[in-house]
Amino acid sequence: MGTVTELDRFDVLSAREVDDAVNCQWRIARRPQGNVRPEDFSWHVTDVPEPGPGEVLLKTLYLGLAPVMRFYMQGTARTGDDILQPGDLIHGRGVAQIVKSRHPQWREGEVVQGQMGWQTWKVSRMTPQEKFFRMPNNGLPAALGAGVLGMTGLSAHAGLFACGQPRAGDRMVLSGAAGGVGSMVSQLAANVAGCDVVGLAGGPDKCRFVLQHGCSAAIDYKAEAVAARLDELRPDGIDLYFDNVGGEILSACLERLRMHARIVLCGSISEYTRDEPFGLANYTRLRATDSSMRGFFVYNHLDRWEQVMEDLAGWIRGGKLKPVQDIANGFAEMPRALANLYYGQNVGVQCCSVRGEPGEWL
Repeated sequence: MGTVTELDRFDVLSAREVDDAVNCQWRIARRPQGNVRPEDFSWHVTDVPEPGPGEVLLKTLYLGLAPVMRFYMQGTARTGDDILQPGDLIHGRGVAQIVKSRHPQWREGEVVQGQMGWQTWKVSRMTPQEKFFRMPNNGLPAALGAGVLGMTGLSAHAGLFACGQPRAGDRMVLSGAAGGVGSMVSQLAANVAGCDVVGLAGGPDKCRFVLQHGCSAAIDYKAEAVAARLDELRPDGIDLYFDNVGGEILSACLERLRMHARIVLCGSISEYTRDEPFGLANYTRLRATDSSMRGFFVYNHLDRWEQVMEDLAGWIRGGKLKPVQDIANGFAEMPRALANLYYGQNVGVQCCSVRGEPGEWL
């Protein structure tokens, strides 16, 4: 990963002054090599745009962060629309409030979430490509729309339930258990589906955290021999493995599958900064155990959005899901907040408070 000393180099970016009278932006200065660094980001200031006919002016409240943003910056994202060049605004979803509307279907005061980009204001035509959704005024904080009740929540729900098909009593292993998706999957698997979850995390503090958020046992992958600990904690094998990291841990879990096991491929952050992709040599273990390994892309599950958000909000109110969001304070902190993901410093969903909770909310 990295060291806190390397993260301290982001102090010069965090000292930027944010003026509400202008539109502050973070853009790509250069393509990242390895972990993101301060030199990869550039600061721009433009006028606050005025909405034209059929447009709205959005005031950014919160912005979410995810490892995929580094792919956008590298120009190696999944689709042509996401391939960015140096000088382009960095992509990202967030929560915003409509302060001016010249759009017949959107009202001033509404709080929405969607593709905001790394900026403090945005004019939008609210097109389907931007994937905007109204935030329900249901008593839960708007901040949750930047993660737990946003794409992170959809990833956790779709990955676990639609792809993993958990069953009560499943012997489950979860990597990245202290991260954004992982901290939700651990709780949903244990508290909703009735699985027994072993979580992998880096360091004693994160291992203590996962034991408080759904996991019955924890493996410190930084200090312990993962294979030996898996043999100790899963002597009868693994029914369900939810993979957030890829690499050697995925390979170790493949060696320990029970019959008809399921593997969900959600992320592979351990591989994102490698020069060469990890070569998975033991995938044939799937054949020997009649098991399945399934990947998924969160945007392919948008048709389930409303039901998933209703489920998650209900579980939050019912105490089965405790939202954990690691909130950086201030738009100038965005580069450091993204770096936290790659330097292993975040716990839960990483997001940034730009202006905090909305004013009058329709």
